Amino acid sequence: MQDKIEGVEIKKLRVIPDERGWLMEILRSDDTFFAKFGQVYLSAVYPGVVKGWHYHKVQQDNLCVVKGMAKLVLYDSRETSSTTGKIMELFIGEKNPVLVSIPTGVLHGMKGVGTEPALFVNVPSEPYDYDKPDEYRVDPHSDEVPYDWSREDG
Repeated sequence: MQDKIEGVEIKKLRVIPDERGWLMEILRSDDTFFAKFGQVYLSAVYPGVVKGWHYHKVQQDNLCVVKGMAKLVLYDSRETSSTTGKIMELFIGEKNPVLVSIPTGVLHGMKGVGTEPALFVNVPSEPYDYDKPDEYRVDPHSDEVPYDWSREDG
């Protein structure tokens, strides 16, 4: 088991099936890590493509892959954190239905794995501000983050 990054919460999601289909709750206002509602959006990452790195100074992200599979990688660059410099690598999606709550200041990126696009839902704590985005980016292939996005065969 790899190290956990301070403030990151992972909620195992429960799928409730019946003869009509199924239901999966993703985020509830009574979850212990729920901050507040900003907006909900759906995004896709294509197989083999990296979306990241980015972080927020105000916003908390709550990510869940609802179709396909993705590698979600978190990097703690917060100077005041007890886990500064730690990397978390998670494989999330249909085969591992979880919600990952990402605190402010933690860099994160996602790579589509498998043969189809991975669709993810994010419920950030803040609405997107088009005039002043709370979005700070780092090149995913630079040396600023000690992580290699290459696939590991073996």
